[in-house]
Amino acid sequence: MFEGLSDKLDKSFKILKGQGRITEINVAESIKEIRKALIEADVSYKIAKQFTAEVKEKALGMNVLTAVKPGELMVKIVHDELARLMGGEQVDINIKGSPAVILIAGLQGSGKTTFTAKLANYLKSKKGRQVLLVAGDVYRPAAIEQLKVLSEQVGVEVYTEEGNKNPVRIAQNAVKYAKDHGKNIVIVDTAGRLSVDEEMMNEIAAIKNAVKPQETLFVVDAMTGQDAVSTAKAFNDRLNFEGVVLTKLDGDTRGGAALTIRSVVQKPIKFVGIGEKMDALDLFHPSRMADRILGMGDIVTLVEKAQEQFNEEEARKLQKKIAKNQFNFDDFLKQIQQIKKMGNVKDLMAMIPGMGKAMKDLDVDDDAFKSIEAIIHSMTPQERQNPKVLSGSRRKRIARGSGTSIQEVNRLIKQFGETSKMMKMMTTGKGKNMMRMMGAGRR
Repeated sequence: MFEGLSDKLDKSFKILKGQGRITEINVAESIKEIRKALIEADVSYKIAKQFTAEVKEKALGMNVLTAVKPGELMVKIVHDELARLMGGEQVDINIKGSPAVILIAGLQGSGKTTFTAKLANYLKSKKGRQVLLVAGDVYRPAAIEQLKVLSEQVGVEVYTEEGNKNPVRIAQNAVKYAKDHGKNIVIVDTAGRLSVDEEMMNEIAAIKNAVKPQETLFVVDAMTGQDAVSTAKAFNDRLNFEGVVLTKLDGDTRGGAALTIRSVVQKPIKFVGIGEKMDALDLFHPSRMADRILGMGDIVTLVEKAQEQFNEEEARKLQKKIAKNQFNFDDFLKQIQQIKKMGNVKDLMAMIPGMGKAMKDLDVDDDAFKSIEAIIHSMTPQERQNPKVLSGSRRKRIARGSGTSIQEVNRLIKQFGETSKMMKMMTTGKGKNMMRMMGAGRR
C-alpha cells in the first residue's frame, strides 16, 4: 500500500537535503517531483496541481527556524496537506437510532458483502451492539449464501426472505423484525452491478427512502484508482451518502482513490479494509495515513491494536511469573496468539517508525509463527512448563513431531531463553513504568 508513492515523495524531499534554506528555485524542483509522484499514484492532474500549489505557497511563506532543515520542513508541510486532502479529522459512524439503520451501496466486486460482515463484527465486538444483517441482494445467486457464511463467522443473525424478489419490502420487514427482537443496529447489504446504471440507482434510492438509514456507506475497491472516484461521485449525486469505505488497501494499490475521493465527493472516508479476515477493518485516520505514506509509521494504531488484546489482570499474572523466573512455553504461546490477533505481521512491523522501508522488500509470511507453534505443541505439558528438562533426545523427538529440524528447535529454545531474560528486565525500571502506562491507557 502506497509504496510507490512513498518512495517518490522521499526522492522529492532529498532535493532539499543539504540546502541551507528554502528558496523559490530549490522548492520548485521539489514541488515538480511531488506533483509527478501524485499523478503516478493515480491522483488527477487537477488535484495534484492544487495540492502542490498549496505546498509551495506554505513552504515559501513560512519563516524557517534555523534548527529546522528545509527537507524536514517540506516533509511536515506535505504531511499536513496530505492529511487535509484526505479529510483532516477522523469521522465516526452514526449509530444513533432504535434501531440504527446502515445502508451499504457499491458496485459488484467491490467487497461490499464482506465489508457488511466486517462492520457487523466491529459494531458487535467493539461497540457492544446487537446487530441484524439483511440480505438485500436478491439477484446474485451466491450473495445470500455468502452473507450467511460470513455472519456465522462473526456470530450475528441474518434476515432473509426466501422467494421474495423485492429488496425494498425485505429491508422494511427487516427493520420491523429488528424492533421486535431487540436488535439495535440493522445493516442492509444491497445488490451491486458491474457498472453504474439507472435501474440500480433507482432501487437503492427506493430502499433508502423506505428505511431512512442513519448512514449510507459507499464501498469502493481502492485498486480501481480514479475509476473509484468517478463512481463515488455518481453514487453521491444520487444517494447523498454519509461516508466512503475503501476496501483492498492491502493490495497493489497506488493510493489515488484514498488521496482524492474526499475532495471530490466532500464526504469522509470512514473505514478501510485491509485483508480478508473479519477483524481486518480499520477506522480511517487521515493524519495516521499521511504518516504511513511518508514512511513515519503509525505507532498510535499499533498501540491501539495491542491494547485491544491487552488484559490487565492477565498482564499482572504474567508479570509475577516473569519476576519469579516462571515464564514458560505455555505463556510464550499465549503471547504469540495475541500478536497474531493484532493482524498481518508485516503490516504491524511497518507501523513502527522507520521500519516501513526496511520491510518493503521482505516477504513475511502470514504463517510466520506456524513452525514455532508446531514445535511448542509437540512438547509435553512438563516440557512446556519447565524448559530446563529439554535434553538432546527430547529435542530430537520434538523436531520429528513438529516436522521441523533439530536446528530450528534449538534456535527456538535459545530465543525463548533470551526473550525470558529481556522480559524479566522489563519488569523493572523503565519497562515497569511502560506496563503501568499501558494499563492506565486501557482503563
